[in-house]
Amino acid sequence: MSEIRNLGGQGGEALLYLTDEQLRQGIEAMFFAYRGFTADPDRILQGMSYGRAHHRALHFIHCAPGTTVNNLLNILGVTKQSLNRVLRTLIADGLVESRIGRMDKRERHLHLTEQGKELEQKLSDAQRARMRAAYRDAGPAAVAGFRQVLEAMMDSDMRHNYRALREGRL
Repeated sequence: MSEIRNLGGQGGEALLYLTDEQLRQGIEAMFFAYRGFTADPDRILQGMSYGRAHHRALHFIHCAPGTTVNNLLNILGVTKQSLNRVLRTLIADGLVESRIGRMDKRERHLHLTEQGKELEQKLSDAQRARMRAAYRDAGPAAVAGFRQVLEAMMDSDMRHNYRALREGRL
């Protein structure tokens, strides 16, 4: 993105002018970055008959131990049928444990088993290494800007879930 002009000041209040070509290049960069970001976990999961849906479920159960199936549905934005298929496999393979709710017996609270924690750690380590290298190369200002851009791209309900997860409220 050769020339990005900031018109009228600093920060989010400034008018940022980007051409359609610069926006297209950003979109393409996002697609290729996502491919790189998911490539390492994909390689790890390939021989286990798991895919990205399994990885995402493991990740968010790890981030919010005891989360309910409904919360996980909300976070992942998938159908109940799709999530149930993934959870059945993870439970049957001993990676996730489903516990009946204490207050509401209809709720199912999800926890990673020790084996699930080990796999999640392996998957996250691969992504952290890639993120750490990219952040180191880009520098602190770029990291902060990148996070701002990602949050600005989220729909309000996704941003709400993201912040709740970061604050340990999910």
